[in-house]
Amino acid sequence: QVQLVESGGGLVQPGGSLRLSCAVSGLTGSNYAMTWYRQAPGKERELVATITSTGISTSFPGSVKGRFAISRDSAKNTVYLQMNNLKPEDTAVYYCHAPRGGYWGQGTQVTVSS
Repeated sequence: QVQLVESGGGLVQPGGSLRLSCAVSGLTGSNYAMTWYRQAPGKERELVATITSTGISTSFPGSVKGRFAISRDSAKNTVYLQMNNLKPEDTAVYYCHAPRGGYWGQGTQVTVSS
């Protein structure tokens, strides 16, 4: 059984930082890409970051480029999203997603507010 479990969300002031984690279990091997998405109230789910199986290639939409960084620890089967200089418009539920198999986590809420 494949499980993706996000953690690390919470309330943070503008300009602050958070690191989200996504613990992956049940996916055999380590040759799978991972992505982070987010969904704000009333908006569609948006791709935030991607990382390849080897952690070499990453891509970021313009809205978070230079502020967010995706990484992975294959030994721990965990993917991270480091978010810096957070803005109120980053408020959303953040989901990790394994495109291979189409698996999603339950999401973790990030709220940026003073």
